[in-house]
Amino acid sequence: MSITETSAATVPFERFWRWLIEHPNCIVRAGTYDAVLFDSDEFHWAFVEEEDGRAIVQMLKGKHPVGELILERQEIQSVKASPDVEGGQSGQWLFEVVGGPKNETYAMYHFVMSHGMDPQATHQPLKH
Repeated sequence: MSITETSAATVPFERFWRWLIEHPNCIVRAGTYDAVLFDSDEFHWAFVEEEDGRAIVQMLKGKHPVGELILERQEIQSVKASPDVEGGQSGQWLFEVVGGPKNETYAMYHFVMSHGMDPQATHQPLKH
């Protein structure tokens, strides 16, 4: 299933995570409700899967950490994907990692990507 339509779609976290790992150069920004990491030519993204199930997204400058997001898989329910209408850049997509109690879900993390989950999407060259 390609996620390139103009309306929101929901995907399982594991599918999104596998796709995200394959598209590190497509991340525009990532964060939580109180902190955001913005992509830069000086930085690169790295992904770690810990034995306890946590998924970690790191922003690095060379080998030095700049920031990281620790995603607790057991708290995540799904990922909502939609065009990023507030970002101001055409073609960007917002992926909200949703979790919390089933009757009070909220976006725990977000990723703005340069494109949707379209297998035909063009990619930027490697930054480092």
